[in-house]
Amino acid sequence: MHSQQAMKHSCVVQLACRIYHYGYNNSLFGALLVIYSFVRHVIYRKNKYLWVYEFAEQCLGISYGFWHKLLLITLLLLTCAQMTMAAKVIELSVHGGIGPATADYLIRGIEKGRGADLILIKIDTPGGLDKSMRQIVQAILTSYTPVAIYVTPEGARAASAGTYLLYASTIAAMTPGTHLGAASPVNLTGGMNGEDKDGKEKDIMGKKVTNDAIAYIRSLAQLRGRDADFAEKAVLDAATMTAPEALKAGVINLIAKNSDDLLAKVNGLLVNQAGREIKLNTANAEIESIKPDWRMRFLLVITDPTIAYLLLLLGIYGIFFELMNPGFIAPGVIGAVSMLIALYALQLLPINYAGLALILLGLIFIVAEAFVPSFGALGLGGSVAFIIGSILLIDTEHESYQIAWSAIWAMAAANIIVFIALLGMAIQSRRKPVQHGTQLLIGSKGRSLAMINLEGQAVIRGEIWSVYAHEPIQADKPIIVVGVDGLKLEVREIEGE
Repeated sequence: MHSQQAMKHSCVVQLACRIYHYGYNNSLFGALLVIYSFVRHVIYRKNKYLWVYEFAEQCLGISYGFWHKLLLITLLLLTCAQMTMAAKVIELSVHGGIGPATADYLIRGIEKGRGADLILIKIDTPGGLDKSMRQIVQAILTSYTPVAIYVTPEGARAASAGTYLLYASTIAAMTPGTHLGAASPVNLTGGMNGEDKDGKEKDIMGKKVTNDAIAYIRSLAQLRGRDADFAEKAVLDAATMTAPEALKAGVINLIAKNSDDLLAKVNGLLVNQAGREIKLNTANAEIESIKPDWRMRFLLVITDPTIAYLLLLLGIYGIFFELMNPGFIAPGVIGAVSMLIALYALQLLPINYAGLALILLGLIFIVAEAFVPSFGALGLGGSVAFIIGSILLIDTEHESYQIAWSAIWAMAAANIIVFIALLGMAIQSRRKPVQHGTQLLIGSKGRSLAMINLEGQAVIRGEIWSVYAHEPIQADKPIIVVGVDGLKLEVREIEGE
């Protein structure tokens, strides 16, 4: 195969030179053919140096101008430099649960690794979300560059979702003292899983999820030529394996003490990636480590279920406060920004929409308590709905993606305090005597139209009223309403104005 490629692309070199020789020396097409031949030789030719002599021989037999010779010599030097370049390996690291932030980091890292000789992903994970795991698996399977998953350091694990990543990898490797397995689905799918009285619906849903997980990991095992029976046991019975057991069973390709040991062992290995056979060149490879950037750190923070939950409540409270007190601006801005960030984070997480609806309904009931005389029924019902909704909001049993109980109880306590405050305000307002008609004018200020000698007229709130006073008041003096007698207002002069 290599000799055929060499002959083929040697002809391309000769053709390019002849195009220049026979009058196309100013043609961009000729230059592109020369560059093309260089690149193809570097990639495919077994004897990487023989073509250099052939090409030089062709060039020497042709009468070129100065700039043509300079161009050819430059291309020749660049190609020789390319041949002596060291192999390149992109290194990524995952420690902890696999979620939206991890998926974003690995997918973008795999994309950046296009053109490298190998992408090395070090993992130590207890598992994570099904959606994120499947996104990473798809990125590995479609990667242009071979991907090695390496469970390290000693004591690390590739549990649950980590097992799927190992099975999907081009090369699966482990450090001594590590293990994999326990890939049983734990309500990975999210959504609204109900249950009837007999529990039949729960059994059906559980079987669907388990069978789907088994089929998925078996398909990965068959694709990569790994032990499919253990893969099924890992899902069905939560089976586990140590590194030596995994190597013996054909689950992994090799055991390596460290990254250098791994690269030395895979050097020259022929692998299949995305339908292409590739011979790995990792001898003396240059390792480029890609660390998590600000984007991943930001996603890691906001996709923490507790943070997303608090941002959601902050957004609701901020917008509500702005609607109740127009013109403050700051609460509305903070609330709107928090709400948008929370909604973005929640759409990346497996949320239960019934839980979200209960939270919103609970807050509406608590606020309505201040306006509707329910004697605490709305506030109490709203508090209960809020607590239940908070518990149900994140629909997964994975410990890394649960809302902290402390946050739920703290926010529930805050809502109860708000409820008590609103209830107190409502009770106080109901105890006050109801004022209507002219009684609402008590305390209003105005000016006398003419001298008030026991009786007279004054302008109050832009209207002319009949008024009386116990002491004479001169014309155009400031007055205040102190009482009401039918349609007459009792006033007195405001001293000092």
